[in-house]
Formats: sequence, C-alpha cells, structure tokens
Amino acid sequence: MGLFFNKKQLLKVIEWQDNSSNVVVYRYPLTDRDEIMNSSTLVVRPSQIALFVHKGQICDVFAPGTYKLSTENIPLITKILALPTGFDSPIKAEVYYVNTKQMTGLNWGTTNPIMMRDADFGNVRIRANGIYSFKVSNAKIFMEQMFGTNAVYTTNDVALQLRPMVVQSFIDAVAESKISALDLAANYREFGQVVVSSSEEELGKFGLELTSFVINAITLPEEVEKALDERTKLGVMSDKMGTYVQYQAANAMRDAANNPNGNNMVGMGVGLGAGVGVGGMFSQALASAQDTPKKVEPAATEGTKTCPECKATIKSSMKFCPECGAKQPVAKFCPECGAKVGPESKFCPECGHKL
Repeated sequence: MGLFFNKKQLLKVIEWQDNSSNVVVYRYPLTDRDEIMNSSTLVVRPSQIALFVHKGQICDVFAPGTYKLSTENIPLITKILALPTGFDSPIKAEVYYVNTKQMTGLNWGTTNPIMMRDADFGNVRIRANGIYSFKVSNAKIFMEQMFGTNAVYTTNDVALQLRPMVVQSFIDAVAESKISALDLAANYREFGQVVVSSSEEELGKFGLELTSFVINAITLPEEVEKALDERTKLGVMSDKMGTYVQYQAANAMRDAANNPNGNNMVGMGVGLGAGVGVGGMFSQALASAQDTPKKVEPAATEGTKTCPECKATIKSSMKFCPECGAKQPVAKFCPECGAKVGPESKFCPECGHKL
C-alpha cells in the first residue's frame, strides 16, 4: 500500500507491539491519511527488524532501536526519491517488521515410509515424527526469497516451504549413518544435531536458520514390530522350552474351544478332532522337550576292596563283609612315609621301612 500524498495526518510514531506467537512478518498498516515526514519516529523492538520497501524494492533496513527519520538514516529511499536534505515532503514507502525470535513447537513427519537397508531385517520401511524450531537469520534475504505481499506472514506459511527441506535432511542423515533399525532410538539426539548442521547451508539461502530438531519416534511396520515381539518372547523363554510349548498348546486348545462350529454336533466333532490333533502335535513336542537328556553331575564314587574270605567286592569303608560276615582287616599306614600297606606286610613297599 502506498504512503501519504496529502498532509492530512502526520505519522509521529511507527512501531509494532507484537503480542503474537506465530507472526513472522507484519506490514505496518498505513492509510492515505498517514504521512511519513522527517519528524516521524521509527521504533524497532528487540527480536525485530524493520524494512522500508518502495515499489517492491527493499531499501533501508533497521536493527532494534529508536530512529528519528531523516535523509541520513534512510539513504536508499533518499537516493531513489531524490529527497533534499531535511526533506519536508511525505515519502511513498511501506514498512515491514520481521520477527527474528525463535519459532518453536512446529511439527514434522515423514509423509511416506522411508526405505532403509538394515543388517538384521534387510530392506525395511520406517516412519518418523517430531518437532523443530527456526528463526529468521537474515531479514532482507528472507523478504526477497520467501515473503510475498501479504499483510501478515505466519509460521504456518513458512512451514509449508521449510518442512520438506527439514524432512529431507533427516532422511539423508539416516541413510548415511548406516545404523541398524534396532539402534536408531539410541541416536535420536545425534540425528537431531546432524540435521541442524546439514541444513544450515540450504536454509541460509532463504535467510532462515534451523535452531533445533527433535525426534519423537521412529517406528517400524506393524508386521516387523510383531516379529520383534515374538523374538523377544522366545529369548525370554529359551531356557524353558517345555513351558513355552505348554503355553502354545494351551492357546491352541482355547482357540479350538472357541470355534463357532462347536454349536452343533458335527462342528463339535470337527472342533474336537482339531483339538485332539493340535494337542497330539504339541504333546509330541512336549515329550521331545522333556526327553531331552539333562546334564547330570556325576556322583562321587567310593573305593572298593575284596573280602579276603569270600572274595566278594565290597566298599572300602565296610568293617564287615555283607556276604559272609567276615571281619575286614583294618588298613595300615607306614609311619615313615604315610603310604598305605597291607595288614600282613612287614616292610613298607614305598620306602622299605620296617613295620
């Protein structure tokens, strides 16, 4: 909208008191009654950049501060309009405010599944979602590359163009990492840092900066998650295979009992036959599991000796023969070397000591 041809209303102060949470660009409302003169004051608050635009061309840019407008601080408009020093005539221009604070809490997600090559599952599809934050790093480039002529430009307008670039950076990070699908959850923070770094150059072309990238979840297809659950169940019960077989047999019996065909005699017979068949199958599996030889610790073996009377083999600790009742000779030991000697021996067979 053009500014101010007649001196109907002197515009004393130009400022934007931002009370929004999602406005990125705000065009200051000017009417034909408003006039910008050399006595007007421009206020730019913290986290704001003000730009003067003339006929679609960005002229002067103002950082946070308070400015008394004159030919010295609007040099480009002064040159374009050939204003004299200390201009008294109103100028034609539009004033835009760009919000440079962080815009947080924006959602992102993969529209289509991402195909990745995994060492455990082969080719697998994953989905992901999360939130990200951005801010305007260069107001002039942002205005030139992304902003049109709307009076207000919101975070949703930016997100329409920013989100696809952010998601693409995430896809590249996952593909280049070559991390297993099972280990992705342990690297959420690292992926976020990689996405922020890798998108810096691309977003910089639009005067934007990605300040944070958070992954809420990375999910696998439902059938793959079910397979993982079964693998986990088998791992937990691997040392109790018999219990697992019984558990599966009980589930099969329950399913057979819930067969709707059991409401009539024919269906009951079929259901019973199926139940018997399933039961037999799992009984065989259970018997196989139970018949698996278990490791038995060898019992401590005791020495034996021969009874001198009946020649029966008896335990060394026995004092009487259980076959003939003969008293067994008490073992003797050499007092010199400690070797065991026979009851009738006169000399030690190990050291020759006389007994």
